[in-house]
Amino acid sequence: MKLRKTVVLVGMMGAGKTAVGKELARMLGVPFLDSDEEIVTASTLSIAEIFERFGEPYFRAREAEVIARLLRGTPCVLSVGGGAFLNPETRARISAEGAALWLKADLDLLWSRVRHKTTRPLLRTDNPRETLAELLDTRGPAYAQADLTVETRADYAIADTAKAAIDVLATRPDILTGAQP
Repeated sequence: MKLRKTVVLVGMMGAGKTAVGKELARMLGVPFLDSDEEIVTASTLSIAEIFERFGEPYFRAREAEVIARLLRGTPCVLSVGGGAFLNPETRARISAEGAALWLKADLDLLWSRVRHKTTRPLLRTDNPRETLAELLDTRGPAYAQADLTVETRADYAIADTAKAAIDVLATRPDILTGAQP
């Protein structure tokens, strides 16, 4: 199999972008990159610290810059933060230079995966589940604009979701060639 352009995994926090992304990259024999990790490395601050010190607009601007830079590199699997795809310019850039793959998950699955994590600044509210539901409702229409979609489910192993992603990517020879049906 040959990955012809970067596959950008988009979706909500907890959808599996990192776990599935690493497995997908392994299966395709390409690098896995995470835009949040790139931001943390460049700034030497955690995402939560960036939000606290500089605010979300500052973070989103840095995020857009990092994604643009990574899209110009060698084709890879790139995981981006849950809010990255909401930016219309970033969304257009991803579709023009790469391919957006939405890892679609329902609220119950997302909540089961993020409820015990303290690294989610947007969920530091009085009712984090309700906040997550509101984020899902708000962000869903932007995610639906992704080039391709794979549904993640609680009964899917990480490898199953990665294989489903390969099957979807293989429908687009401009993205992936040589995949076995």
